[in-house]
Amino acid sequence: MELEDLKSPCLLSIDVIEKFWTQAWLREGFMTKETMGLASSDRSQWDAALHLVFDRVDGQTKLSERAHEGPLYVQKPFYPEGQEHPHVYILHPPGGIVSGDCLEVDIEVSKGASGLVTTPGATRFYRAREDKGVQTQNTQIIVRERASFEWFPMETITFNKANVRMSTTIDLEEGGNFIGWEISCFGRPASSDFFTEGSFYQTYFLRINGQPQFVDHLSIEGGTESVLSDCSGFRGNTVSGFILIGPFLDSGEAFQESLRSAYENIDLGESDLTAISKVSDFFVGRYLGNSADTAKRIFLSWWSVLRPLLLNRSPCPPRIWST
Repeated sequence: MELEDLKSPCLLSIDVIEKFWTQAWLREGFMTKETMGLASSDRSQWDAALHLVFDRVDGQTKLSERAHEGPLYVQKPFYPEGQEHPHVYILHPPGGIVSGDCLEVDIEVSKGASGLVTTPGATRFYRAREDKGVQTQNTQIIVRERASFEWFPMETITFNKANVRMSTTIDLEEGGNFIGWEISCFGRPASSDFFTEGSFYQTYFLRINGQPQFVDHLSIEGGTESVLSDCSGFRGNTVSGFILIGPFLDSGEAFQESLRSAYENIDLGESDLTAISKVSDFFVGRYLGNSADTAKRIFLSWWSVLRPLLLNRSPCPPRIWST
């Protein structure tokens, strides 16, 4: 089973999902066959997969295909910006991922189409079972020629003793545009529940015509000497995130002052660190601190500056973010 086989509108069986998931992780070299065995043992009944295709039809973008397996689906698209750029919300009723669960999201944006996808709330990875069953979430996004896509999942909250494997791969064709973020929270400090045991492995790839443009890996093993507490790592902070916007073919120097001043009115904590720069053809903004809300406010301030330049669209946050 390869990615091309997942593009037809069909319900995906658990066996198909597991086979594709296994091949993807082994192909990227992110897990070994030995560690992969953890994820296939004692699999729960809450695996889920979602397949979406956005097509441009008569000057409008329509959600032409949607197929799901398990508790992962979307409702009708919303069009707060007109018929060319729908907003779609991915719903996962269980609200969290436990040992053995595997979530797969496969999105294709066809030539000339555009859209925005988000989630109504945070994704939670709960404490794993004693046998350390792996909790997995994989996302594959294909943006075809002259298409545009915005991917804004709400933050990921990793509970203590969770064992998380996350992978996001974005493939752009020539003329395709992408804006997306990833925000990761470790433990629940407000409840004095810190991420001191467990594991978190995340990989994020973006390619244009098959050529890598942005690769980000985050590997954390819970413990007193983990990257969360290391001075060369998180420095005791619990929230990390980045936003990716592009491609921009010029140097972007004309935007730097606007980007620096965009978040001046946001109150930052003493430990909050943030910066944005142009890496290759993409603006990459990062946040390290203790507040997912602050991360989102900063990212949205940069989005408000760069979105009109990249997509020729004024900022239009999804309505669900205000509820």
